[in-house]
Amino acid sequence: MQYAKPKTAAEAARLLGAETGVTRVLAGGTDVMVQLKAGMVEPALIVDIKGIPGIRDITPEAGGFRIGAAVAGLELGDHAALCAMYPGVTEAAQLIGSKQVQGRCSMVGNLCNGSPAADAVPALFAAGAIVRIEGPNGSRDAAVETIPTAPGRISLAKGEIITSVFLPAPAAHSADAYLRFIPRTEMDIAVASAGVSLTIDASGTITAARVALGAVAPTVMLVDACAAALIGTKLDAAAQEALEQAASAAAKPIADKRGTIEFRTKVVGVLARRAAVIAYVRAGGQL
Repeated sequence: MQYAKPKTAAEAARLLGAETGVTRVLAGGTDVMVQLKAGMVEPALIVDIKGIPGIRDITPEAGGFRIGAAVAGLELGDHAALCAMYPGVTEAAQLIGSKQVQGRCSMVGNLCNGSPAADAVPALFAAGAIVRIEGPNGSRDAAVETIPTAPGRISLAKGEIITSVFLPAPAAHSADAYLRFIPRTEMDIAVASAGVSLTIDASGTITAARVALGAVAPTVMLVDACAAALIGTKLDAAAQEALEQAASAAAKPIADKRGTIEFRTKVVGVLARRAAVIAYVRAGGQL
């Protein structure tokens, strides 16, 4: 097994693209190190990206923020301006693992692990996040919802890495929220989850919305029907009920030791409803 610590994203992409064997990217390492210790993978090459300039920075950009791929969850929580602009995203990221894990884990690692139960991902979907990808053919941007493709699988081509996440400037009177259900009080994997981002006008009417559901399908889902249930309403009881039904209808969960199909289907609707209420109030709406 070879270890490399490139100084640029282009060098990292070149190393990953040239390796014919199994590769792993090391940012926080909270997934990769577990995989190595458990014998789940034996990579021919590990590329440590922590030395790439900007990879651990949170930088204001175009009214929003660019977050480096190796920024840890605790660093997100300590950034007051980012937390104020995107409370749902930062709260979701800070639910990944324990306090010790939080000192290392990153949102991008959470995304690239490909888990449908990843906490940061529904919130990023709802926020309309854009990822920057470096590869053998240069850099490109992509909507975050195009990255997961199946459990444990993502859409990046060989040699490509995500170097940052861009959270765009939200419209006025916008806010987001993320909720999950877990069997324990902390340090558990979501049985169902929901991220909601919405915008309201001066009258309190919702003019735009994005709703993402986690742990109830092979990938995190951005559900247009849920957004449609919200837009044009003031989140009255009928709109909340329509959102809950749309979320449950979109769910295609499995049954396992943490929850049945019926339980997950019901709970994800409840979570979407509650997250929408939180986001609506944060945006300045009154119920």
